[in-house]
Amino acid sequence: MAKFPRTLLFAGVMSVAALLAPGLAAAQAKDLKIAFVNVTRLLAESPQANAANRSLENEFAPRQRDLVAKQNALKARAEKFNKDAAVMGAEERRNAENELRKDEREFARLAEELREDLNNRKNEALNKLRVDLLTEVDRFARQGGYDLIISDALFVSPAMDVTAQILQGLQAKAGGSAKP
Repeated sequence: MAKFPRTLLFAGVMSVAALLAPGLAAAQAKDLKIAFVNVTRLLAESPQANAANRSLENEFAPRQRDLVAKQNALKARAEKFNKDAAVMGAEERRNAENELRKDEREFARLAEELREDLNNRKNEALNKLRVDLLTEVDRFARQGGYDLIISDALFVSPAMDVTAQILQGLQAKAGGSAKP
């Protein structure tokens, strides 16, 4: 590892400080307008999020009902098999058991397909919703003359939280547009 003379290191640090000083001075001279937005709350409470959730529920409800019906039928068949197994012949019992296992595997496959399809659609809807929400935050920031809006912080003064105002904008936008 190369060693630098202290004077060279000191000169380098002073050069960097001199380059940063005008930017820091300009930032201090201008009053910055900063706010905070809780994106998680927007995702949970916005009318657009509620509409996306209802749409997904409506889209997948028939498949979920069908899957529940198949599960109930499979459960009834398994109970009947368990009750009747003692009186069945060996070959009949083996065939019934194989058929039941085949149907259980088919049910598991259908359930997994539904879960994957639902997750994929949820991710698509969430990505679209995030874009819509960030567009609204951007519009709010530009109209309000904000220099910075942050969405993640350890502490935020309630006076800096503009989430409720952005929610109002999203509600007005949802009320003004005729989306199904």
